[in-house]
Parts: sequence; C-alpha cells; structure tokens
Amino acid sequence: MQTVQSAQQTVEQQQQERESPRVDDDGDRISITDVHGTIARFEMTYEPPSAGEKVKFGPPLKTRIPSAIYLAAAIVFGIVTAYAYNAPTSSKLFVWAVEGDRMRPLSVSVIAVVVLVSALATVIRTHMRGVIVTDDWVEARYLYMTIPKARRWGWPQVTRIVLDGVRAGFELYDGTFERLPEVADGRALAEAIVHHASRLKIDVTVLDRAGQPTPR
Repeated sequence: MQTVQSAQQTVEQQQQERESPRVDDDGDRISITDVHGTIARFEMTYEPPSAGEKVKFGPPLKTRIPSAIYLAAAIVFGIVTAYAYNAPTSSKLFVWAVEGDRMRPLSVSVIAVVVLVSALATVIRTHMRGVIVTDDWVEARYLYMTIPKARRWGWPQVTRIVLDGVRAGFELYDGTFERLPEVADGRALAEAIVHHASRLKIDVTVLDRAGQPTPR
C-alpha cells in the first residue's frame, strides 16, 4: 500500500513540475534569464564590443589637384621620352634624348622613371591625409613637412566636440584642443562625429558665423 502511495506522489510531483513556470511544455527547465527580470534587463542594456567599422574621409579636392597635375605631367614626360628614343634619327626629339644623354650624368629615360615614381608617391602621400572614424577611436592624418603624420584618440579621451561649419575639433581630457584636418566631405564628417557624440553622451558645441558657441 505504501509503495502505491509513493508512486502516486512521484507522478503528482512530476505533473506539478511540468505545470510549474520554471518548466516549459517539453519538461525542460526554463533559463534563469527568462525568470529573473533583473538579469533580462541587464541583457537588454548590455552593449557588445564594437565591430570596428571604419569610415574614411579623404582630403579636399584643392589639396589633390597639385599632385594630380604633377602625375599628369610625369606621364606626358614619360610618353615623350619613350617616343624620342624611337623617333627618326633626324628628329629633334631623338637628338635631344639620345645624343643629349652623352653629356648628361643621367639619361632621359632614368629621369623619366624617377619623375614618374616621385609623382605616384606624391599622389599616394596626398591621399593618406584625412580622418578615419570608428566606433572606438578617431584618427587624423596630416602632412608635416611632406612627412605623413597620424594621431589617434579614443572616444573616452574626448570631453567636448566643437563644430565650426564643416570643420571639427576635440577638447580632450587633459585640457588640450585638437583640430581635425579639412576633408572633402566635411558635412558627412560632422554628422558622423555628432552621431558618436550622441551615442557616447559627449557634449557638442556648434559655433555660429560670428564664432559664438551654441551648445547642443
């Protein structure tokens, strides 16, 4: 008799566990994150690490034109040099290139190659300028005495963002101010910076035409 009662109690306990809010319809125990609201709310407010997406803002057109002209001139010089070496012996280009090489320390062909490589390097160096914006940091790329220079700041280092038209600058935690270089699409850069400022609760000050600050 006691064995039958124990079996009935075991069956009743199993039915109660199935009906319990801690057990789902399949008899599996519900996760603690589905029961305790505090843990569920923590999951909702937790921000995962950044995916590291980068947005590049290149230099303005006015800074790219000189290097583009230099490259075009180098290409034309190279084409003229190549034609001069294959021109008729009586032509002025042949005399200038081939016969003139006898009196030069470097031949025209070598000079053409050097000029072309230099022009390509100038174009590459020019396009290295600008600003890179990610979810974690901002990097500014300058040219200092024709030497590329980069500076990077993490968003936690920025205490205030100052916008002056399409130009932007950072007030840093140590009291210094850093102005970002001019870019081709300054408006898009300002929008990207304001977006991150809103996400990270960073103060933004917009200067009007008279140079007066307008907090946002």
